[in-house]
Amino acid sequence: MKHPIVPALAACLTAAAAIAQPAAPAAAPSPGEVIAAAPAADWQAIPAADILLLEFAGNRRVVLQLAPAFAPTHVANIRALVKDGWFPRHAQIVRVQENYVVQWGDPTEKAPIPAAIVARPADGYEQPGKPAGFAALPWPDAYGAVVGHAGGWPAATDGQAHWLPHCPGMLGVGRNMAPDTGTGAELYVVIGHGPRHLDRNIALVGRVLEGIEHLSALPRGTAALGMYDRPEQRIPLVSARLAADLPPAEQPRFQVLVGESLATWAGVRANRRDAFFNRPAGGADICNLMPPLRRAPQAK
Repeated sequence: MKHPIVPALAACLTAAAAIAQPAAPAAAPSPGEVIAAAPAADWQAIPAADILLLEFAGNRRVVLQLAPAFAPTHVANIRALVKDGWFPRHAQIVRVQENYVVQWGDPTEKAPIPAAIVARPADGYEQPGKPAGFAALPWPDAYGAVVGHAGGWPAATDGQAHWLPHCPGMLGVGRNMAPDTGTGAELYVVIGHGPRHLDRNIALVGRVLEGIEHLSALPRGTAALGMYDRPEQRIPLVSARLAADLPPAEQPRFQVLVGESLATWAGVRANRRDAFFNRPAGGADICNLMPPLRRAPQAK
């Protein structure tokens, strides 16, 4: 027969062991949870003057944000072309290349450009120094730059200059061979893997805020470089407007994540520790850390 003290002693030892056992670490938040918990102060409004609304035939609406701090002259050219009404008169989607870009412009390359347009602007490739408010990521960049975020944008720098990286969803300026740098009359959006080898070789002037699915789902061109080789394949650009030119009630309002919430989100995204991930990656490419965007919440 067991001594009556034995079960009691066993229970005490079990309880003591439970007390001594360290508590299981709390589950790390997911990237989505970080975004959901971000305070209003970490959501930066995107100026209406920088929002470009495009509509292509077939009710394909795309909303873009221009980046005047990174490409001031190219962006000024684009605004001038919009105000002139040049894009609906002349521009069509002429190229859709798999895992690369969707490009639009004048298929004849003969349409006259407004006199106010600056030819061969050089300031869209890079800007001097580091970008204002730059927060570097702690992981190395495959292209030898220091990458991070600045003012709600992905950014890269070598300490002497800074530039926007070619990531999915970025808006660039088509050009011919150097010394041509493009005027802004021919534009493209990256729809595939980020072609970072183009950094500082082609002007980047913005990014897609909404509607990239209308570009990435287009039929691919079958001619060289994904060009549409038949006129009937091309998709006209039927409307181009700046949000600032619309009545205030009709202006779309967008916000981008910045500040501590962006830094936390980037760290969590690069080191996923939720139930799905077996091994945290310990780092991430800048193109996987494009700052989150959203429509501004309606005022209550």
